[in-house]
Amino acid sequence: MTDAAAQVMLVKHSSQARDVWRQFRSHRGALAGMLILGLILLAVVAGPWLWHVDPTEIAMRVRNKGPSLAHPLGTDQLGRDMLARLMAGGRVSLTVGLTAMLLSLCLGTLVGVCAGFFRGLDGLLMRLTDLFLALPLLPLLLVMSMLFRETLARLLGAETGIFLLIVSVIGLTSWMHAARLVRGEVLTLKEREFVLAAQSIGTRRGKMILRHILPNVLSPILVSATLGVASAIITESSLSFLGLGFPPDFPTWGRLLYDAIDQIQLHPMRVILPGIAISLTVLSVNYVGDGLRDAMDPRIRGR
Repeated sequence: MTDAAAQVMLVKHSSQARDVWRQFRSHRGALAGMLILGLILLAVVAGPWLWHVDPTEIAMRVRNKGPSLAHPLGTDQLGRDMLARLMAGGRVSLTVGLTAMLLSLCLGTLVGVCAGFFRGLDGLLMRLTDLFLALPLLPLLLVMSMLFRETLARLLGAETGIFLLIVSVIGLTSWMHAARLVRGEVLTLKEREFVLAAQSIGTRRGKMILRHILPNVLSPILVSATLGVASAIITESSLSFLGLGFPPDFPTWGRLLYDAIDQIQLHPMRVILPGIAISLTVLSVNYVGDGLRDAMDPRIRGR
């Protein structure tokens, strides 16, 4: 490629990036969601550097206290600081959501590309996808958690074992929609001129997938990733709320809800605070996903 052609390609990609950002900025909900999500990430990541309180420290003398200078959000039934536990729970919940999303996205992309590109695998992989879609996911999650919880906790430790279990359970049961989305995009791309041209000159299938197929399905994958984070956070919170998540000394937003549900009438803020954190995170992620979908769709971007 000559220097002039390289400059033309660079200008073209830069122009497309500006168009995507311009369309994204026009989506007010997406901008608000990105701002709220950024503030939540800043609070849960940088908050412990400013608030030096151990979220697992038990102080029975100050249990069930209201907001004060020492404890801005009060304390729980064991005297643990609610602000520190809320920030620690956010780190765990967001880490679980991101890790489970990456696992489900990798599985969904692999299945979708193989099903769309290799005709012989299409029927088998799509029937497998339909089978997973037909399964009742919540009972399956509960059964898998109960079966492997103690074994992994003994082998890897309570925190690491249960973290890997929850991430694996969520990731292995949430890849189906990404697979169907990627498959549809791959089926469309297979008929495009640049893919046919690559086939005509004898390009190997693996190289064709990496250079021509995957870069062009990146947009729907990114949109699916944002929605997958929200779904994973809700699923983890549901498992923790049912008592099948992390241990009591390892806070998550769902675990905070589970610990406070018995005293909801006496101390409703212990339920409201993690509930608001979950709702704001999921809502902001969904709005960011909507904005990315609109910005990356060329039919909408020109409006």
